[in-house]
Amino acid sequence: MSDGLLHQAEWVRVETMIGLDQSAQSAQSQYFTPERAAELIAALPKLPMVDSVRVLDPGAGSGILTAAIVERICREQQVGQIEVVAVELDPNLLPALSKTAALCEEHGKHTGIHVRVKVVHGDVIALQTGLEAGLGDDFDLVIMNPPYKKLAAISWQRRALAAMGWDTGNLYAAFVALGVDSLRPGGQLVAITPRSFANGPYFEQFRKRLLCQVGFDRIHTFESRSTVFADTGVLQENIVFSATKGAKPGLVAITSSRDHMGELNERVIAYADLVSPDDPHQFIRITTNDTDDDAVRTIESLPCSLAGLDVEVSTGRVVDFRALPNLQGTPKPDSVPLIYPGNLRGGKVLWPRSIGKAQGFRLLDASDSKVLLPSGYYVLVRRFSAKEERRRIVAAVWDPTQHNGQPVAFENHLNVFHADGAGLDRELAWGLCAWLNSSVVDRYFRTFSGHTQVNATDLRSMNYPDENTLRQLGYGLDELPEQEDLDDLVGQMTLEPVTI
Repeated sequence: MSDGLLHQAEWVRVETMIGLDQSAQSAQSQYFTPERAAELIAALPKLPMVDSVRVLDPGAGSGILTAAIVERICREQQVGQIEVVAVELDPNLLPALSKTAALCEEHGKHTGIHVRVKVVHGDVIALQTGLEAGLGDDFDLVIMNPPYKKLAAISWQRRALAAMGWDTGNLYAAFVALGVDSLRPGGQLVAITPRSFANGPYFEQFRKRLLCQVGFDRIHTFESRSTVFADTGVLQENIVFSATKGAKPGLVAITSSRDHMGELNERVIAYADLVSPDDPHQFIRITTNDTDDDAVRTIESLPCSLAGLDVEVSTGRVVDFRALPNLQGTPKPDSVPLIYPGNLRGGKVLWPRSIGKAQGFRLLDASDSKVLLPSGYYVLVRRFSAKEERRRIVAAVWDPTQHNGQPVAFENHLNVFHADGAGLDRELAWGLCAWLNSSVVDRYFRTFSGHTQVNATDLRSMNYPDENTLRQLGYGLDELPEQEDLDDLVGQMTLEPVTI
């Protein structure tokens, strides 16, 4: 670690955190960047070959990212001037930010570079969408650790962003969007954010516009999801990325480390391997090693889509808080099984089960039947996996023969594989379940999904083995083998189509 400017800024950060109300900090989604993480973030972008460098630090907090980039520029590049605009909304942080700004300017004097840090008290969204006097759009670098918080669907922020052509419901994505708009052509954005924008329908419009505006140069991932902001309590799975406005590089550097303190491993991939030009959803796939590459090649070489299998996947139809009168804690003769994620265990659905959730769904009128599916085999996947689980995709089979052939109700936190609203062939269901629980699918899924949510869109986007292969895979199964045996079985069966 540096004993100079950045180390001094770290002391300002620590002192600031001690004096803050933690509940207020959490409510405002303030996660202050530790020294080593700030150094890593500031190391990512290529420094602009200009005599006067303009930098924007939106949501600057105590100013540690400003200190990190100023120290790097002063150390590595002969420039005449560094101008930083550091924006912060929280008035409680302005004294710390001003202190760090003064440290930066003093550091410039010692290195013979004129450093000017302008502290702006304001809202970045208001400033950069024209609701207030703006900051400009000619920055060489934008460096940020934005707040992580949802924006209300009906809010002035959403309306202001939409007027700028950006569709996003999350504050961190809004900061990234406005950071891109603040850059001159060829300018660079470097940010630490959650990985959630890389896939899924929620960020699709944002992702597509972002990829039209910038090209990724470098992406850094962390193997541990809990240590980057260990002293702040955040458990987001983060990445750091740098991107250039108006450029599409042929190659992208992917680096990884266990956390912000660990040794970096680096590999270089083709840009088309990061974002496939044939992908209509424009998922960003981050492969950190050869095993990831092998998983991507394996899955993308498979012959079928879900539609090609005549299989659909939808979310469960029962939204429990809207159906409270229908719920029965203990199933009764006038109810049908109600299945929650907690009922899924070891590839099977255990019902009824004591999980603190209703296990019965009672029909109170004819309209209630709309949420039911007829008796049949269904494959269920949890929409949200627990952070500590070894697999992101957790699948299980609903077996109608064990439940008297009753209709069944699936709760909304489940993805349900079905055939046009009816059950699947038994072997197909068990084959799908086995395949979805395999390590190769988990590896593939993690290349584009950095959070615990498993969207139906994600499941539809994948390639699948053909029907005969899946039915052969499921033939004779009534439970899942141990993981190693399952992976061997999936590997043998999915290398080429088989006939039964």
